[in-house]
Amino acid sequence: MRTTVGIVGGGPAGLLLARLLHRAGIDCVVLENRSRAYAERRQRAGMLEQGTVDVLRECGAGDRLDVEGLPHRGIELRFDRERHHIDFPTLTGGRGVMIYPQTEIVKDLIALQLAGGPPLLFEAEALAVESPLSDSPVVRYVHEGREQTLDCDYVVGCDGDHGVSRAAFPAGTYRTYAHDYPYSWLGILADVPPSGGELVYARGATGFALHSMRSTTVSRLYLQVPNGTDPDDWSDERIWDELAARFAVDGDWRLNRGTITAKSVTSLRSRVHEPMRHGRLLLAGDAAHIVPPTGAKGLNLAVSDVRVLARGLIELHRTGSTQLLDHYSQLCLDRVWQATRFSYDMTRMLHAQPDGDAFDHRIQLARLRRITTSRRAAAELAANYTGLPLGR
Repeated sequence: MRTTVGIVGGGPAGLLLARLLHRAGIDCVVLENRSRAYAERRQRAGMLEQGTVDVLRECGAGDRLDVEGLPHRGIELRFDRERHHIDFPTLTGGRGVMIYPQTEIVKDLIALQLAGGPPLLFEAEALAVESPLSDSPVVRYVHEGREQTLDCDYVVGCDGDHGVSRAAFPAGTYRTYAHDYPYSWLGILADVPPSGGELVYARGATGFALHSMRSTTVSRLYLQVPNGTDPDDWSDERIWDELAARFAVDGDWRLNRGTITAKSVTSLRSRVHEPMRHGRLLLAGDAAHIVPPTGAKGLNLAVSDVRVLARGLIELHRTGSTQLLDHYSQLCLDRVWQATRFSYDMTRMLHAQPDGDAFDHRIQLARLRRITTSRRAAAELAANYTGLPLGR
């Protein structure tokens, strides 16, 4: 096949880019190595910045989001058995966030794509991106048991941390900055209504806990656990008891308990790949950067990459100018590093450090106390959480 933009990866980033390009009259092809069923049930993030909500509406994928999404005005911080609400609209001039699961975003975008968008090939395994420095890079892939090639003007790698796109950068042309955290998250999905209206970030006596939700009837909760933890070692009763202990406050708040339907352990890490472009190969989303989920930035960073990239490709299509595309990597990395810093700070502030001591614990509490008693500090957290601007 021949296309203008070959997109490797059919997650939210790849599907959203295809949708934006299609609406601008730019032909593209999406290669997704998994089945449609797998792609639509792949559990990931669920907190959307205002900019993410705006672009989903703009591309026609906002109808169900506006009906089923849960607007949030802030978050709650808990420590020392106290509750502190951080009100985002008051601190940011009206901005908030939206809870809408990534699985549903993918379903919406796939439905739009298959209803009349550009080609979307499932179970199409990309093998390599070749000749990225030429005027016609090529993606080699296997589909329906046969190796094929996709000739492109540009290739966009949205195939994640272990995909072939980033592997196409030759040694010496890039640098990867990495940090691994000395703890993981045990995450659960439970068929139980959320225990409150906002996300709760708790620094409990034995570590971090997060109370989130996927809908009005499904809760998503997390516990800090040691690296290497086997989720099967945690019984349902043990999970609920530990969550209740870490969320405990002085007052009448109670944690709703219900049937746990999914259980998994996720390691926490930060990765930034610089630059995000090599010739006519451009990276977006997890292919270029990974952040711990504490700050809810992963999906939103991928969307901001796609927004910049789509504008650059549309500018090229309409005017012949490559000015925005030439600055793609720099524009994105400025925002990526700010989100990486924010996610790192949130993670360090809220998690018990395995090698920490009483001094470290008191510093964490001092940072939390600063946010909950200083409007300026709270506004800084709110501005980062709801999403920094894309820049010029």
